[in-house]
Amino acid sequence: MHIEPGVVDGAKMVLSYGTALAAAGLTLKAAVDVIKQVGISSLLGRSLITSLLVFIFFEVLPHQAVGVSEVHFILGSTLFLMFGAGAAAIGLASGLLIQGLFFAPFDLPQYGMNLTSLLLPLFAMSMVAKRIIPKGTAYVDLQYKQTLQLSLIYQGGIVAWVAFWAFYGQGFGAENLSSVASFGLAYMSVVLLEPLLDLAVLAGAKSVQGWKDSALFETRLYH
Repeated sequence: MHIEPGVVDGAKMVLSYGTALAAAGLTLKAAVDVIKQVGISSLLGRSLITSLLVFIFFEVLPHQAVGVSEVHFILGSTLFLMFGAGAAAIGLASGLLIQGLFFAPFDLPQYGMNLTSLLLPLFAMSMVAKRIIPKGTAYVDLQYKQTLQLSLIYQGGIVAWVAFWAFYGQGFGAENLSSVASFGLAYMSVVLLEPLLDLAVLAGAKSVQGWKDSALFETRLYH
């Protein structure tokens, strides 16, 4: 999901600042909601965990350059289900920033675009979750169909944003179209694996009853 240097440059970069600001605003709102529900210490604890996990996802788990960008196991739906949208967003933003500062400084100019591509699909997925998951259903009781829908929304959103940045920056030439298509096909393969991992993680959480009252996890995880 990383936008490579040079794909968007010059005055066109201004748009990425605006979309990143919108993503930051949604993150702030989600963070405030968590603070109101469970307190700032819980938000800080969750955010620390998600930031560490995102860093591992980006730097330790396998990733491959395909077409216009790179294919990563970001596991956004997993973060959302375990820790909530606010902490997941903070973790994604922090993990991406840490990676840029210490391991890939050439990605920093594209931080706004990459942030947008990660966070806006996360909040879209959060909205869809409210519609497809009944209020009386805890996340640990989700079925494959529901986790698949969440993964499709998140991963599909990432592919859509990457395609947007590529077309916005480089136009609709045959080579760019081919690069975007190959990236999209490779990335959507993650959708086949992520729901299974979500279910495995949720099953593990369900078996650990000691976490049930922990403020380090999303309230809906067990309730």
